[in-house]
Amino acid sequence: MKIEELSPPERRLWEAFPRGEAVDLSGGDPAVGDQVAYWGPDRTVRAEVLVALLLGAVEPSPGQVPGVRLSGARITGSLNLGHAQVSVPLALTGCVFDEAPHLYWAQMNSVHLMRCRLPGLVASGTRIDGHLWLEGSRVHGGLWLDGAHISGILNMSGVYLTNPQGDALLADRMLVDANVYCDRGFTAQGEVRLPGARVGGQLIFREARLHNPGGVALYASRLDVAANVFCDGGFSAQGELRMRGARVGGYLSFVGAELSHPSGTALNADDLGVETDVYCSEGFSADGTVSFAGARVTGQLSLRGARLGVREGTALSLQRLQAEEVLLRPSEPVRGTVDLSYAKISLFRDDPATWPERIQLDGFQYDNLDPALNARQRLDWLHRDTDGYAPQPYERLATAYRTLGLDADGRTVLLAKSRDRRASQGPARKAIGWLQEILVGYGYLPFRAASWLIGLIIFGSVYFHFRHPHALDTGQNPHFNSFWYTVDLILPIGNVGLTTVYAPKGVDQWVAYTISMLGLILGFTAAAGITRALSRE
Repeated sequence: MKIEELSPPERRLWEAFPRGEAVDLSGGDPAVGDQVAYWGPDRTVRAEVLVALLLGAVEPSPGQVPGVRLSGARITGSLNLGHAQVSVPLALTGCVFDEAPHLYWAQMNSVHLMRCRLPGLVASGTRIDGHLWLEGSRVHGGLWLDGAHISGILNMSGVYLTNPQGDALLADRMLVDANVYCDRGFTAQGEVRLPGARVGGQLIFREARLHNPGGVALYASRLDVAANVFCDGGFSAQGELRMRGARVGGYLSFVGAELSHPSGTALNADDLGVETDVYCSEGFSADGTVSFAGARVTGQLSLRGARLGVREGTALSLQRLQAEEVLLRPSEPVRGTVDLSYAKISLFRDDPATWPERIQLDGFQYDNLDPALNARQRLDWLHRDTDGYAPQPYERLATAYRTLGLDADGRTVLLAKSRDRRASQGPARKAIGWLQEILVGYGYLPFRAASWLIGLIIFGSVYFHFRHPHALDTGQNPHFNSFWYTVDLILPIGNVGLTTVYAPKGVDQWVAYTISMLGLILGFTAAAGITRALSRE
């Protein structure tokens, strides 16, 4: 390309390149809007001129750092640097492109496209030795960064991406060694894709707005972030946030975020791994299912002050979650089911005022509960599981009470377990269970068994006082005493010598057998229960 073939603005850029000087064609007007239609030749630069400069058409001035630095220009034609090796920086500010630039599989120095308007940007597989700075730009038709490697910062603060029928941002397997900024009003109309991407610093979506109603707003499965992830400070998303299998080396913040996907899952964080804490709190709201099924949170998962709800089904799934602490204290009761089945949580904090109407607890394991409610209050919590009787939630709660030394509360829970199991059994077993509860409280009320035992002794003493049993021989027999005779019938081992010389007949014999059988059952039950209570003391 010859210099005499260049227009005046192109010649200014050509002459400024060797020294890396900036060329401003805006005339002091930084706005990029409808006025573009009135930009004439004095603000127009052909893309082929930029390509020629970036690929070494002009030698740099000695001791100077060359570069393309252009503001307020209209770029015509195709800026095609596919597979090119560019060793100088490219910095365009407030420029408008007629065609989408193509940087695919190029090796670039720092690229700055600030406050520009582009009909798309194709940078698949691009290697950028420095920063990719897109702050304030508007990209219509999709931004492609799949497979790209950026050694510095990816800055998309205030960027507006629109491709409603497709991918607004395609960044599958992208690698960024430093931070990624999608904040300060970052807006995407269409799907934002980050599956398999790796970020060496922080990923910041603060104040971002994602719009893909009925679809996936953010697809970040298997995303790997070395530090923190911020989706807070006014973050909103219409459509599903899919972070399944993602890994976060710091903490994940959804503080105050607003998520909406009424027809399905608002936040899919299944199998997520977070090295510290997750905050879905302080005004966080989700219209749709929030799922942390199979996730691993080394610290706390906080849902303090959250608003969760679905029209029907599961509103919050913590199934198989592993966490040190879960703070489930939303601002209002969860609308829908909370699934805690098979979760493993060291400390579970909740609030009776905001318990959901329906909760799934089978397999739920925990070490401590806060607040420390009594057994009758916690049984109301257990009874919100409407999936049917399952023994494990009762056993887990009873163990928690016994660990705290509250054996009476533990027995209350186990008694409720037996009662609720009886409700799920057939008529015959229900009758037997009812009898067990009346007589011995299923073995968890030892003093009830002792009371029945005392009553049985009184009954036998009175009965045999009036109906002496028949003496077995006419020799010298010990004096008959109805009280000790009844005790002799009840004793499982040993005797006081009356049952060997006195034998009832007829109906009295059946009464004696009944007293012996009931006495054996009640005696063992009372002894076992009292021994268990004393051992706890």
